[in-house]
Amino acid sequence: MGKQSAIIGGGVIGAGWAARFLLMGWDVKIFDMDPEAHRKINEVLENARRSLPGLYNVKLPDEGSINFCDTIENAVRGAEWIQESVPERLPLKHKVYHEILKFADKNAIIASSTSGYKPSELNGGIQSQSRVVVAHPFNPVYLLPLIELVPAVDASKPMISRAQKILSEIGMYPLLLRKEIDAHIADRFLEAVWREALWLIKDDIATTEEIDDAIRFGFGLRWAQMGLFETYRIAGGEAGMRHFIEQFGPCLSWPWTKLMDVPELTPDLIDKIAGQSDAQSDKFSIRELERIRDNNLVGILRSLKDQNWGAGAHLRNLDRLLSNNDYNFQAPIETLSRAIPLDWVDYNGHMNEARYLQAFGDATDKFMELIGCDSSYINSGSSYFTAETHIRHLDEVKAGSLIRIFTQCLSGKGKKLHLFHTMMSNERVLATGEHILIHVSLETRRSSMPSKSVAAVLSQISIAHSKLPIPMGAGAGIGKR
Repeated sequence: MGKQSAIIGGGVIGAGWAARFLLMGWDVKIFDMDPEAHRKINEVLENARRSLPGLYNVKLPDEGSINFCDTIENAVRGAEWIQESVPERLPLKHKVYHEILKFADKNAIIASSTSGYKPSELNGGIQSQSRVVVAHPFNPVYLLPLIELVPAVDASKPMISRAQKILSEIGMYPLLLRKEIDAHIADRFLEAVWREALWLIKDDIATTEEIDDAIRFGFGLRWAQMGLFETYRIAGGEAGMRHFIEQFGPCLSWPWTKLMDVPELTPDLIDKIAGQSDAQSDKFSIRELERIRDNNLVGILRSLKDQNWGAGAHLRNLDRLLSNNDYNFQAPIETLSRAIPLDWVDYNGHMNEARYLQAFGDATDKFMELIGCDSSYINSGSSYFTAETHIRHLDEVKAGSLIRIFTQCLSGKGKKLHLFHTMMSNERVLATGEHILIHVSLETRRSSMPSKSVAAVLSQISIAHSKLPIPMGAGAGIGKR
């Protein structure tokens, strides 16, 4: 039996938690009294299965099992992590915790998704004053990594460490708060922006769409990869943050904002906001908007990953943790196993032809690492350059599909390296890639002999692979099968 989690409350946030745990290999039990919970959660899972695996360059763990339970007792028994995501009503949460504590394992972590309540409020009135911690996520939970982790005052250090470890293992970024505070950290920023936005609408300064444009086309993109202070540090130029504060600090005393004065949410103001939002967005269904959001988030996060920056660096770390390092040289070597991300799909709805080359290039890079031509070797002044490539496109593959590439070394003597890649999805052969590489000196940019250590490993693989059948399509000219 795998690791078990329990989700109490299967709304938008609870469903996101279920997807995150499930796709990271955990078994999930869900309790929710909504008769439509099964349908709603499965729709969220469908979106998560489509988008989350593509964030990583390696295969995620095998998906866990999911069960819908008719009682809290059945959901929490045996669970290592229990996530409460019921509505933000403190008496309701206390009622749920009393029920959870009757049946939860004594070492189970009980966490709340609350966006506003402090641990001291959540633990008030229940027998064990330190059991409930805050693990506040952001929607969609299955894509956004940030978790605001707020332990109770007397929570043990081992429990906090274990919570951080579990959250990290399922791909989250736990931000441990030093002290508890209403609305934690992130929602306090969001609330400040929200209040100002309400005033801008009430005073007819801007519409909902214009406010969203100001964020999504401007500072929102900067915040996504640098946050607040590092963004402002750069704005200070070579003199840095001190210059920025000296230049713009006085603005804080100017009457630019109404942040300390909240407008009353009258029926007229609510109608105004709702009407503008409908005009802005109701040409799309909620599911369509979720898919548009997911497409954009995947693109942003993968771009950050390419730069090894911010949240992207976090994704790279998980790639390394999930990578397979167990190789059998007596058969074609599995050099790549990954899902097709959303941004690899073209106008025909299947993988762009350039991405076939990228996948085969990634497989070649993995093979080079295996023989010792890794970053250290390249930094020492030697590498392999691709001299010739022939790709055969045999079948199509769509976003979310798992592909595997198996690499056979047809020749590895001297300066020349001859590789044949076979890309598969289940039992289907999708494409083959045949590549000739030449070992070069990066100093002269001319061909050279590989080091003895690289040559030795390459010889071992070449001898083993010489006993294998020549793969179908090897040596074929273009247009010939």
